[in-house]
Amino acid sequence: MIVGLTGSIATGKSTVTKMLREVGAHVVDADVWARNVVEKGSDGLREIVEMFGPAVLNPDGTLNRQALGSIVFHDKSARESLNAITHPKIRNGMKKETEMFAHKHPDEPVVWDVPLLFEGDTRHLVDVSILVYVDEQTQLQRLMARDGISQEDAMARIASQIPIDRKKSFADYVIDNSNSLENTKEQVQRLWRKLQMKAKESYDSSSSTAEF
Repeated sequence: MIVGLTGSIATGKSTVTKMLREVGAHVVDADVWARNVVEKGSDGLREIVEMFGPAVLNPDGTLNRQALGSIVFHDKSARESLNAITHPKIRNGMKKETEMFAHKHPDEPVVWDVPLLFEGDTRHLVDVSILVYVDEQTQLQRLMARDGISQEDAMARIASQIPIDRKKSFADYVIDNSNSLENTKEQVQRLWRKLQMKAKESYDSSSSTAEF
């Protein structure tokens, strides 16, 4: 069973990811795979250079993320071209990591940590989804404090994503991270036990069907 974990900027998804790892969850991190697929010598990096030119490379042949970002940030077509290169490779890497874990632990859930789960095309690949949630006012205050930015800049960053309350309507489960860390940890532990039981029941059911 694949569990999609997501949030929005400054809602605390990284905190919840850490808590899930602490209770024994295997977390497949989309950001890690996003870096892996554009490493020096990779097909992903070669295709990016073919698409955008050698100016996106550092002198040592690695990806210059700032240069690439300056190209795609304000150009939707360029951004879509980049996503068409990287997204399938990221998904394939995540699938392979999941398959390797599931081969050894077939009745355990696997967490996919995907920042843009609802914005992107990974949503249909997960069995259930978890949203790390805080209300918009808390999100705004935390973002301003965390990054030392103005309210205007913080609001602009938040506005670039799907509104958190709309994401809440998409999610199967919600972790409310508005209160204390201890409260969040209790929610995580309770939900993880529930997901473990759900995954085991699903595995037992499929095994019984296969035997029949």
